[in-house]
Amino acid sequence: MGIEFIFIIMGINILYVSFFTLRMLLVIKGYRLLATVVAMVEVFVYLKGLALVLDNLDQPLNLAAYCIGWGLGVYIGSKIEEYLAMGYVTLQVVVDSLEWELPAKLREQGFGVTSWVAEGRDGHRLMLQVLTKRSNEKKLWQLINHIAPKAFVVSFEPKNLKGGFWVNRLRP
Repeated sequence: MGIEFIFIIMGINILYVSFFTLRMLLVIKGYRLLATVVAMVEVFVYLKGLALVLDNLDQPLNLAAYCIGWGLGVYIGSKIEEYLAMGYVTLQVVVDSLEWELPAKLREQGFGVTSWVAEGRDGHRLMLQVLTKRSNEKKLWQLINHIAPKAFVVSFEPKNLKGGFWVNRLRP
């Protein structure tokens, strides 16, 4: 068994853990059927990789390759999920002035915005809640930073969506 074998073990584990990460995210986001298919491929890859390592435990480099492949798989799996950007994100924005044009400018860019006046420690604030696809999140952050650089922003992922004119546009 040579260096090729070490790279095979690493590659299999990178593939397995990437599938594992993706499957977990699919389950969390409610894509149960797709998660089931990914799980079947995942367990096949896992068993093949584990069998290779267990059959060759006398070589410490094989075990090291398995561990390195695991770590790289976590990283690559998270990058795949980031690239896919499944689901939606809500940004809650607090602006320290009621005079801001932020809601109108965000709406001009196609974002759905709900706004209201809130009371903060130092007086009235403009609160905004903006829902968008995760694939548009970076653009939304950049727009808010450009228009209202001092805004306080909290981002979270809603699990379920219901109602509203804009949600109906999100889901055909």
